[in-house]
Amino acid sequence: MTTRRRSQAERDAITVEIGYALLSACFLGVVAFATIAGPAAVWHLPPAVDKFLLVTGASVAGVLAVIRVIHVLWRHEHHR
Repeated sequence: MTTRRRSQAERDAITVEIGYALLSACFLGVVAFATIAGPAAVWHLPPAVDKFLLVTGASVAGVLAVIRVIHVLWRHEHHR
């Protein structure tokens, strides 16, 4: 870690990278949630199965979104 001041271009680049990381994480989370919990919305399943699919979908989507943000920002830092 350095203590030097960052230029405006470097600050803009990290701002864009953070935005990309958050947007792509949201997209990945939505796709993962829809894939796992989608059958609960389409078919008439027992309530326990519905709840299981919703909880599992939300959990997996959250974990994947966090991993995606970390991955994108870590990759950006290593390319600098």
